[in-house]
Amino acid sequence: MSNTIPSKSENEVLVKVEGLSKKFCKDLKTSLWYGVKDLLTGMGGNKNDRELRPKEFWAVKDVSFELRRGECLGLIGHNGAGKSTLLKILNGLINPDAGKVTIKGRVGALIELGAGFNPILSGRENIYNNGAVLGFSRKEITEKLDDIIAFSELEEFIDMPVQNYSSGMKVRLGFAVAAQMEPDVLIIDEVLAVGDVSFRMKCYNRINELLKEVAIIFVSHSMPQIAKLCTSAIMLRRGEVKANSNDISSVINQYFFDSNVESKELVSGSGKATLAKRNFDNSKLNVIEKGSTINLGFDLKIDLTTKYFSVRGIIYDKEFKGLLEINALHSGQFFKNENGLNNINISFINPLNHGDFTMTLVIFQVNEIGQITERLLRHESFFQFKSISGIGFDSYIPISVEANINHK
Repeated sequence: MSNTIPSKSENEVLVKVEGLSKKFCKDLKTSLWYGVKDLLTGMGGNKNDRELRPKEFWAVKDVSFELRRGECLGLIGHNGAGKSTLLKILNGLINPDAGKVTIKGRVGALIELGAGFNPILSGRENIYNNGAVLGFSRKEITEKLDDIIAFSELEEFIDMPVQNYSSGMKVRLGFAVAAQMEPDVLIIDEVLAVGDVSFRMKCYNRINELLKEVAIIFVSHSMPQIAKLCTSAIMLRRGEVKANSNDISSVINQYFFDSNVESKELVSGSGKATLAKRNFDNSKLNVIEKGSTINLGFDLKIDLTTKYFSVRGIIYDKEFKGLLEINALHSGQFFKNENGLNNINISFINPLNHGDFTMTLVIFQVNEIGQITERLLRHESFFQFKSISGIGFDSYIPISVEANINHK
């Protein structure tokens, strides 16, 4: 990995990743044996051309991208997709088996909670340590010290050993150092999910400010965060790039609609209800005019231990903000599960202006008077569609819509 300090006025590539690959072995003993064999045989050359040996797998395979100052790359993928491995390579924590990484400038990384902190040192001393790791002089750190402490909101605890900090306090301190020292490249991996809402909002506002001068790689399982902050996105699956685009919504859609993703990654709930069949094709984006009727028919298999159930639909826009709610319980509707197979039809007038939308389906178990007792099924992106109209305006934000939900 090469690293140089660029001029901040240059609008050049700060991160360049070319054909990056990294393999691991599932078994420690086998991994050590392979390492010994490679040393004894002097195995080298192009490791990327070498086939995987038994128990080996690609954690990252042939990943390439570029990132410029002022850009924020959203890195998404389900658990085990290779995101953390890629970030550790970019941060220099592990070496790739093949490929090349070129980073220009100082790199700040928030990858693992508390990483880089010496637990027996105080918060103040760790600020100097972290700043030095980023490549800043003691004088530069001292000039920023008050701003870092103020941002972290840890004035009362800054001289306390970090080992006594809560997880939220560690995140506050780590982000404050990285944000206030303004590295050229900032890597953030899910750590902002820890802590209170007000501090997270403070962090997101700071990220927007930093984007004027910094290149950011942002990892999150929150699609609204990705849509709001990022200028481009990459989706990984089993170490490979499945989508890479400046069109954030298309990459997020790929995250939800990838036909190779196991259904357990798209569906949650008690497992007592499953989607058996749909009367529409959800493998493509359905085009529907504003004002026309949407009919969604589907079959549900529901465990016979559930006597009554109800149906809810939530429609999200391309930034995954909830716009419409279709809820049978709003009109007092709930249904009897007589034989375990239920045919449902949701019918409503499309009130949405131009844009891409998805519907999440939720099935609830209810009691004899319609009170919710359990969530049986939540199916993300149950229906995807494009609404078209002659009006170039799509900020329609009702919370419910009139609908007929029929049960057979």
